[in-house]
Amino acid sequence: QEERRRLKELSSIPISLSLSLRSTTIQYTMPISFLLMVNKQGQTRLSSYYEWISMAERTALESEIIRKCLSRSELQCSFLEYRGYKVVYRRYASLFFIIGTKPSPQEVENPENELGMLEFIHALVETMDKWAGSICELDIMYQLEQVHFLVDEMIQNGFIVETNKGNVLRPLDLMERESQKAESIYR
Repeated sequence: QEERRRLKELSSIPISLSLSLRSTTIQYTMPISFLLMVNKQGQTRLSSYYEWISMAERTALESEIIRKCLSRSELQCSFLEYRGYKVVYRRYASLFFIIGTKPSPQEVENPENELGMLEFIHALVETMDKWAGSICELDIMYQLEQVHFLVDEMIQNGFIVETNKGNVLRPLDLMERESQKAESIYR
């Protein structure tokens, strides 16, 4: 009876960041605030933001973080903290993959695991390699829609939802097959 009443109260709350059932409190944080793919010259090739940031602030934040990441030597670690963000980056060939996380307002310290984020970057690059052969800057530039789709299959609303290469690439393969069918009809 008590649980039903509590569940009814919880369902009437429009959006809640914490849930309390049986004296266990679960707090939800948004692990990923943004994902950037940048070339060695500092030009952004892809950016995905999972929290609202004004365009002026985005531009400033992006340029400052990119400058910081590119200026670091290979001997330095791939983690840094900047303006409240925990930034994790990794360089693959001519591309830098940069992920920024921020703690929720209730938390003082960012609970995200830097090594976990590095592992996610590696999984993202491996998935992109499987999709495009060997991922390079041109693949991102000329197939931007597919790259966004691939990233959106792996990250939704700032949360990592899928890391299995086959599960991520299956919808892309299906779309490619259907588009080839449609093209063959018109020839």
